[in-house]
Amino acid sequence: MEDVDRRAIISEFLGTLLLVLIAVGAAFLSDERIGTVGIALAFGFTLLALAYALGPISGCHVNPAVTLGFLVAKRINTATAVAYWVAQFLGAIAGAALVFLLAKQIPGLQTHGKMGSNGWGDRSAVHIDMGGAFLAEVLLTFVLVFVVLAVTHRLAVTGFDGLPIGMALVVVHLIGIPLTGTSVNPARSLGPALFAGGPALSQLWLFIVAPLVGGAVAAGVHLLTHPQPNVLADDHVVARSVSADAAVAADEAG
Repeated sequence: MEDVDRRAIISEFLGTLLLVLIAVGAAFLSDERIGTVGIALAFGFTLLALAYALGPISGCHVNPAVTLGFLVAKRINTATAVAYWVAQFLGAIAGAALVFLLAKQIPGLQTHGKMGSNGWGDRSAVHIDMGGAFLAEVLLTFVLVFVVLAVTHRLAVTGFDGLPIGMALVVVHLIGIPLTGTSVNPARSLGPALFAGGPALSQLWLFIVAPLVGGAVAAGVHLLTHPQPNVLADDHVVARSVSADAAVAADEAG
């Protein structure tokens, strides 16, 4: 594997780890102190910072639904998508493990069925049912992935691309937190659920499937609304490396 590919995979692992550690950590460890707005800002600001730090290296997907959107839009090939998915899920598990470790240092804090995990029914603040939760996650993921695809050039996040992406994640969480706790990211849901156990695990399937559906639909709509001069010609053509995109962006900026 080329060095740039390794760097991109490591970036996706690290970025997803930090997203879960900081943002899910805020949702679980500080929710009563910062509230819905604070949690939404934690997710948005974390993604914004990661977009600038890691965008030129991997595109800063840190979300399997976003990666699926890029795959459907033919901006990356299948091998790259699979490598990103593995890195993202492992990163989310590692990040959740750190949140779990921090939680165990707080006397009396219960982690079973919690850990910032997502849910419906009696695990939803508004008691949304399963069908409503599925629809909410599809729609909210659609918004996020559509914005990411619309503002990025191919794979890399450059310039001010991170601002609308971070803002979109804030708004998505403001809407989704009372409904499901807001997933829009299968990796973000898997990591905490593994440590929360119980109902968090039994309901996990929805927060993997629904965001992927939303991401795929967003990519399909994006192909209809935006010109695609740089898509892959077919599944056998490999996209330009992320480092090449970053180099082009640097030359343009210079």
